[in-house]
Amino acid sequence: MSFIISGLNGNNFQHLYGLSDGELKVYGAVRFNVDKHPSYPDRITLTDIPVGEHAILLNHTYLDSRSPYRGMHAIFIWEGKIEPKVLKDEIPEVMHNRIISLRAFDENDMMIEGVISSSEDIKKKILEFFQIPEVKFILAHNAKQGCFSCRITRG
Repeated sequence: MSFIISGLNGNNFQHLYGLSDGELKVYGAVRFNVDKHPSYPDRITLTDIPVGEHAILLNHTYLDSRSPYRGMHAIFIWEGKIEPKVLKDEIPEVMHNRIISLRAFDENDMMIEGVISSSEDIKKKILEFFQIPEVKFILAHNAKQGCFSCRITRG
């Protein structure tokens, strides 16, 4: 059993790159100068944004569905990044040293199961979820802040 973890496509945020702070505010977004590491988890590269770079905090719809689980929350993106990181059978940097909520969904975007996991057992929990035939994808969130982290699909 294998799985794929994908970052978000930066093309969807390109219209925000280079805007002034005032212009970002129109979109409900805020720019931060990254001053510590790890601290700002990028949802495109699935890494923590390095010190000296810019992070944009914005609201993102991570499950655009007509199910009761439709969801949106604040996320950080690394300003200027486009290409999403795609990992096969690997846990990304943004999940290391964080407590992660893993939520398994069926083909109708209904949640089947959920679990809180630490970096030591995330991979094991993902593989356990994919043993359930009805599970079509898993959404990972940072458990403390509730922010969407990434989508996990069968490999």
